Amino acid sequence: MIELSLKEIADIVGGRLDQVTDPDHVITGAVEFDSRKISLGDLFIALPGARVDGHDFAAQAVHQAGATAVLAARPVGVPAIIVEPRGPASGNAEAFAHDEDGSASAVIGALSSLAREVMRRLVKEGLTIIGITGSAGKTSTKDLVAKVVSHAGPTIAPPGSFNNELGHPYTALRCTKDTKFLVAEMSARGLGHITHLAHIAPPHIGVVLNVGSAHLGEFGSRQNIAQAKGELVAALPEDGIAILNADDPFVIGMSARTTAKVVSYSVATPPAVDADIYASNIDLDDIARAAFDLHLPREETRRVHLGVFGAHQVSNALAAAAVGQYCGLGMADIVTALEEAKPASAHRMDVHTRGDGVTVINDSYNANPESMRAGIAALAYTASARPDAHSFAVLGEMGELGEESVAEHVALATELARFHITELIAVDPNDGECCRAMCEAATREGINTEIALSVDEAMEILRNKLNPKDVVLVKASNAQRLWQVAEALMADCPAPAATPHGANPGPHNPGK
Repeated sequence: MIELSLKEIADIVGGRLDQVTDPDHVITGAVEFDSRKISLGDLFIALPGARVDGHDFAAQAVHQAGATAVLAARPVGVPAIIVEPRGPASGNAEAFAHDEDGSASAVIGALSSLAREVMRRLVKEGLTIIGITGSAGKTSTKDLVAKVVSHAGPTIAPPGSFNNELGHPYTALRCTKDTKFLVAEMSARGLGHITHLAHIAPPHIGVVLNVGSAHLGEFGSRQNIAQAKGELVAALPEDGIAILNADDPFVIGMSARTTAKVVSYSVATPPAVDADIYASNIDLDDIARAAFDLHLPREETRRVHLGVFGAHQVSNALAAAAVGQYCGLGMADIVTALEEAKPASAHRMDVHTRGDGVTVINDSYNANPESMRAGIAALAYTASARPDAHSFAVLGEMGELGEESVAEHVALATELARFHITELIAVDPNDGECCRAMCEAATREGINTEIALSVDEAMEILRNKLNPKDVVLVKASNAQRLWQVAEALMADCPAPAATPHGANPGPHNPGK
């Protein structure tokens, strides 16, 4: 964070100083809400949660870890900036789920005000804010964009999916006077959420990837999802850039909601009409890494070999290339950055091959119908390159789909059959309706199907069935914790000491 005095911060957030002997004392470190990560000179954010209350760790953060002061909703016995609660927040944000007295709302509101002011000052000094949203692929695209624009200057991007009311201002406050780009992932669980995030860190470049079925239970329809995602382009200034997926009619239709310049990209064959940026001659290697010809305005076409996994990453890479070009990078730098990129966020298309040749695709951080289809396609492509290999889909429940939940899980059985997946193992500790319906449909499709009521049971099934060169996809909503299956699989037979996949091999085109 930029250096600010305690008095300045109190004025910005509308708080008062408590037990502060020197109001001009400057915060020289970072802003941090995890007391275990506090360093000398930091500002500790005392955030109430479901299991612990950060206020209880305030003294430890100051006296033992070296925090300069605490941002809190009540006096904590050490130097603090106090913001008074004004009642619980409304809405369905997880951060406010246990906010009975409004303390969390007050602290997060103050954090947002602080981030807003820091962004205002840094934008004046040349910071470019890039916002990314979509129903699927936000985090993977955020990682690619960050890799690309880092070739143009110092870049801050959120770790994992820090994309909500807490993670967004927390990430923004990691910026310093040296930061040239902030890559901000923006999520929504309702109308107005992205507008709120864009107010904290106003984007100059906005990227919308797709409008799918994620959070359908909260929004009620894809039209409502599109309305929410379009808040990003509506927030752009007139001299900004809206980068839109021309293959998604809901997304390209957002061009009417912005006065910014619209740049479109397409992965379709042939590309969407009037697409500014597109890919052609797409191939996949034997572990589903894509190679393609990249077409950019005013640049000679170049071949790109991605180091991330799945055919869906081509569309994400086009979005990143568009951002890179409009941040001043040429084709050579963009291609280099895309080829250097590796999975940067945990449990997202993280592919490793064990010592016995079994490949594990760990995409267990999150799941919705669109990302499930992409994962199943990657599983099929990887297995198809290996004679006699079996493909195992270890799947858990997709959350937040509302009334369409059972139907969407049943539809996955059709995808599994279409891609000739050998085995389905549904991990369902709650023995719920969705996984049962998916398994019944998969059995009708002729897929070998089993239900595991725990991670341990799933591992027992896999250990009895896996052979060398088989391929396993592990995917579910994060709450299902299926990453434990992927980690246990790798622990059973660790990969050799060398890099799991080495150099990018030649293309593989199953079915052509």
